[in-house]
Amino acid sequence: MNTQELIAEAISLPIDERSIVIESLLKSLNPPESEIDKKWAVVAKQRLTELRSGKAKTVSGEKVFEKIWNRFEQ
Repeated sequence: MNTQELIAEAISLPIDERSIVIESLLKSLNPPESEIDKKWAVVAKQRLTELRSGKAKTVSGEKVFEKIWNRFEQ
């Protein structure tokens, strides 16, 4: 079976099965590393605590994109 045939067969699968195939393929490109995942979990919990306590201030997505567009317009 060649690549095009494999893709055609995958596309013919029900959507829930396609999502399993996609997730499996993506994981094969970037396998999870438990130590890195644990470190990211610690950082995420710290950031959530900072947000909830008011220590960290949020910026709306609208303002972020406005700032990005302004950089490109100059």
